[in-house]
Amino acid sequence: MGGLEKLDGSGNISYDPLNHERMVTLRAAKVEAVVADVPDVVPAGDPDGDLLMVGWGSTYGAITAALGAQRAKGRRVGHAHLRHLNPLPKNLGDVIGRYRRVLVPELNMGQLAFVLRAKYLVDAVGYPKVQGKPFKQSEIEAKMGEILGR
Repeated sequence: MGGLEKLDGSGNISYDPLNHERMVTLRAAKVEAVVADVPDVVPAGDPDGDLLMVGWGSTYGAITAALGAQRAKGRRVGHAHLRHLNPLPKNLGDVIGRYRRVLVPELNMGQLAFVLRAKYLVDAVGYPKVQGKPFKQSEIEAKMGEILGR
């Protein structure tokens, strides 16, 4: 717990670069193994369509409200709200692949959009907001309209 690297097998302090690499790899594998316990993501709204919104945390309310309003207008949209970010749900890539476009509203600088682009090679549109205030439904709907072009 002291922040020093431990020697694999004994737990003694180690400054060996090869041991450090091995321990970093072991810790990463432990985190990745957690994916077996992460439930699959099930999108709200349409199971496939023109736009998937991927959110996490406090964006849930505004995204859910915007989703309902846009579906009532006949748009084929879905919402995947993540509860686990590392590792991401194992089926997230498959879910993303069922939609034409991906929108990621975030109350930060767009870190999740960056991760989704890198991990799934998808052209996720980031929608960051860093104003200390939550999204409004109208803001999400306006961005959806901008992306869908109607």
